[in-house]
Amino acid sequence: MKQEVKTKKAPEAIGPYSQAIVTQGLVFASGQIAIDPQTGELVAGDIEKQTRQVLTNLKAVLEAAGSSLDKVVKCTVFLQDMNDFARMNAVYAEFFRPPYPARAAVQVARLPKDVKVEIEAIAEV
Repeated sequence: MKQEVKTKKAPEAIGPYSQAIVTQGLVFASGQIAIDPQTGELVAGDIEKQTRQVLTNLKAVLEAAGSSLDKVVKCTVFLQDMNDFARMNAVYAEFFRPPYPARAAVQVARLPKDVKVEIEAIAEV
C-alpha cells in the first residue's frame, strides 16, 4: 500500500504528483526545485543558492515521511548546465555524510520554472 506525503515545509506539488510516496519501507521523493515554501517564490541566484534551497526542501519532505537525508540511498540530480556540477557538488557534500547515496547527475534541456537544478531521492523510512 502506498501513502502520500505532504508537508507545508516544502513547496506544494505544481502538477498532478505527490511530494513523496512511502511504500514498502521506502520513500520516493519527487524532484525538488528552488522554491521557498514560505513565499511560494523561486529562489533566484547562483547554483549554490538554488542547490541549498533544493536540498532544504528535500530534507523537509523526507522528514515528513519519517525519514532523513542520512537514510537516502539514491539521488538523481538534474542540472541545467553541467558546468555547474562542481559547485552543486560542493553544496551537496554539505548535506550528505558517508556513506554517500548512490547518485546520477545529468544535464537536461530545461527544468520547471527554468531553475538551475532539481534533485529527487529514494530513502529508507
